[in-house]
Amino acid sequence: MPIPEMETIWFNGELVPWHEARVHVLTHALHYGSGVFEGIRCYKAEKGPEVFRLTDHIKRLYRSSKLYYMPIPYTPDELRRATFDLVKSNRLDACYIRPIVFRGYGEMGLLPLASSVDVAIAAWPWGTYLGEEGMARGVRAKFSSIQSLDHTSLARAAKATGQYLNSILAKVEVTNAGYDEAIMLNEHGHVSEGSGENLFVVRDGKVLTPPTADGVLEGITRDMVIELCEAEGLPFAERTLTRSDLIVADEVFYTGTAAEIVPVREIDHHFIGEPGPVTRAMQERYKAIVEGRDEAFAHYVEYVE
Repeated sequence: MPIPEMETIWFNGELVPWHEARVHVLTHALHYGSGVFEGIRCYKAEKGPEVFRLTDHIKRLYRSSKLYYMPIPYTPDELRRATFDLVKSNRLDACYIRPIVFRGYGEMGLLPLASSVDVAIAAWPWGTYLGEEGMARGVRAKFSSIQSLDHTSLARAAKATGQYLNSILAKVEVTNAGYDEAIMLNEHGHVSEGSGENLFVVRDGKVLTPPTADGVLEGITRDMVIELCEAEGLPFAERTLTRSDLIVADEVFYTGTAAEIVPVREIDHHFIGEPGPVTRAMQERYKAIVEGRDEAFAHYVEYVE
């Protein structure tokens, strides 16, 4: 999806013009993937623009940076303020927000500790990641031949730039095969996640999702859906899932900040079905929450100040 040009980007402590947010070609992260990031959405809510679960996104950014030895040179409150200032500076009421922390210029080689730790935050309008039709009717998914990452080889709990290379391979593979999104398996052949989303299935009224030990990112939308299961009185469990579990499921859906909650109607030519009642209920409740219309979850709605 093309990135529209905006007016400003927050870069290393200040708002700079869009085209002046530049890095050197010998930036460490450009060569070695030594960066961590977040994907955050700002919604047009009842009382103005709100950055959904900003506090939780910032907490995860700090966890990711700690796992990759990158101390962030700003406080969480400074990043929160920077996010609000950025949204206001670009006069946005709904947008996607991308904070990134990365090793900058200073040293070449695998020991990055002498390189700077740089921080940037960008924001721009961005529609539904998997498309409006996918949101309404469901997407077509395919099991990818690309394996999800193993906890023993990388810091799987981190949302790190270099860790998305295998997701890129999976996304390109299934797109070239005519599908909308990938389903990735772990080293044991169990279901892990999409190329950029968590996965849920519904079977016999019970909602299931793979545990984080199966190579799953601790998604913030994933966490939201788990909370919604409790709020709606739906039986829920984290459970290792197989290919067959997905194919015979009553409902399957992806979750993610970019994707939001998206039904899966088909997997490898196996028809799962039209978006089911649980998926639809989750979509509707989630929309009410992010738009500031659900008092039970108002604590996650963080209005731009």
